[in-house]
Amino acid sequence: MKNKANFPIRFFLITFIWSWILWTPLVLGSLNILPVSDNLLSILKFPAIMLGAFGPLAGALAALRKEKGKGSSGKYLRRFLDFNLGWRAYVFPIIIFGGSTFIAWFFPEILGENRLAMLLPSGWVYIPCLIFMIFLGGGQEEFGWRGYALPILEGKFGIWFANIILGVIWSFWHIPLWFISGTSQTYMNFGGFILLMTGYSFIFSWIRKISGNRPFSGLYAHGLANSLISIMPTLNLQKDVSQAPFWIWVTSTLVIGMLITALRKNEPLNPRGQNE
Repeated sequence: MKNKANFPIRFFLITFIWSWILWTPLVLGSLNILPVSDNLLSILKFPAIMLGAFGPLAGALAALRKEKGKGSSGKYLRRFLDFNLGWRAYVFPIIIFGGSTFIAWFFPEILGENRLAMLLPSGWVYIPCLIFMIFLGGGQEEFGWRGYALPILEGKFGIWFANIILGVIWSFWHIPLWFISGTSQTYMNFGGFILLMTGYSFIFSWIRKISGNRPFSGLYAHGLANSLISIMPTLNLQKDVSQAPFWIWVTSTLVIGMLITALRKNEPLNPRGQNE
C-alpha cells in the first residue's frame, strides 16, 4: 500500500539549483558565451563539478529543515556514519559492478576492438581512488538521491516506478555536463546514459535494502561503481568511434537492475521514507 507522503519537489528544486548554478559558468565558458580562457576553465572545472555534485545533499538538508526544523541536519548526517552494512552489501556490489564492468571492458576485444587502457597510473592507487570516489567523486550525490529521495519515492510509488522516476531525474540533473568541454559525458549517448542511471537506481535501491536501509550503502555502491571504471574503462574518450564497451555496460547494468528488482519483494517503506 502506497503512502501519501508529498512528492519531494523541494528536494529536487534545491538540488538542481545548487548544481546548475555551479556548473552553468563552465557551460557558458565552454560554449564561448563567457570570455573565459581555456586555462582558467581547466582550473575551475574540477572543483566546480565536484562541489556541484553536493547539490543532492543541499536539497536534502533544505527539505529536512523545512519539514523538521533546526537540528534535523545533524541527526540526518549522523546516519551516514553507520558503516555496518553487513557483508552482503559490501561484497555483492563488487561482484555485480565488477562483473558488468569487466564484461563491457573485455568483451569488445573478442570482437576485434582494442581494449581500453586503464585510466589510473597504477593499480596500487586503486584504494585511494575508491575512497575519493565514495566521498568526492560521485558518491557524495547519495547524501540526497538514495539517502533522502529514494525512500520517499519508494514508499509512495513502489520500487519499480520510484527507481524509474529517480533514474530519469538523476540523468537530467547531469545535462550541463554534456556542454562542458573535457567531461566524459561529452562522449556519451544521453539515451544510453538514462538507461544506465535507471539500472544503477534499481541496483543501489536493492543494496540499500540488504544493508538494513543504511544510507552509507549508497555512497559505497556509487563510489565503487565509479572507481571500477578507472581500472576497466567502458567509454572511449574520442569522437566518432565505436562505443561498444559503453553500450554493453549500459545494457548489462539495466538488465541486472531489472532482474534484481523483479526478484525483490515489494515491501513498502515507512510513510516518512525512513528519514527520521
